[in-house]
Amino acid sequence: MPLRQASAALQDERAVPANGTGTTDLSLRLLDFLARSAEPVGLSELARQFQASKATIHRHLQTLAYHDFVRQDPATMRYAPGIKLFILGERLRERFDILGVARSEMVRLRDETGHAVTLSTLVDDQVVVLDLIQGHSIVNFGTQPGTVLPLHASAHGKVALAFGPEDLLRRCLARPLKAWTPHTVSTRAALERDLVQIKARGWATSPNQVLQGINGIAVPVFNHAGRYAGGISCAGTVQTIPATPSAAIIKALKRAAAQISRRLGYAGK
Repeated sequence: MPLRQASAALQDERAVPANGTGTTDLSLRLLDFLARSAEPVGLSELARQFQASKATIHRHLQTLAYHDFVRQDPATMRYAPGIKLFILGERLRERFDILGVARSEMVRLRDETGHAVTLSTLVDDQVVVLDLIQGHSIVNFGTQPGTVLPLHASAHGKVALAFGPEDLLRRCLARPLKAWTPHTVSTRAALERDLVQIKARGWATSPNQVLQGINGIAVPVFNHAGRYAGGISCAGTVQTIPATPSAAIIKALKRAAAQISRRLGYAGK
């Protein structure tokens, strides 16, 4: 599975509400679809995508356009996200303090290791990617800010389980542990063993567990209260980041995480 398709699969791994054809739900799904589309989308395509009549889709789009959530290109008559989404997105982005202090460290870490670097945090019991800086290799990752990563299978997710809220693991185990690949940790016993090791050494990996041939290594970031604020990770192929990462990359990651944590007011080691 190509990296970009896999990233889309991660983003779509969510439950659909029972009233999925409701008015509000359809409007929100239209917004989500347009925001993820690389170019403006026509009315007919949207009607096919959502299995609804053109009249229904047009009615929703008109309301969204009135409030500037979508815009219509006057030349092509196709629809795209509006300025209101951008404004709200920027305001929400500002709320995540970790974003403002982490960027320079992410760039430094990428330049030191050559690997792609990602930043994540917990949002409603889900690990969400906040930022991505591509590495210097020929492999580019299609993961985008907003991508939801599996708690039990990704390096970011395991760091959240190990260092995040105490009852996060219980809530994670309340749902089936999806086997993304044959190598995914998908049993309670195996995941709990993994977490014991992660807590002891301070970092997590996920070789071949979300995508075949890909590994990530993540470490936690802490806030001024000493609580988990998010994670920072290097990602690459299993050849460049093996299951047992080099001491150099572990040291570089821990140094970057410590610096970000200090900027968030963390006074611990």
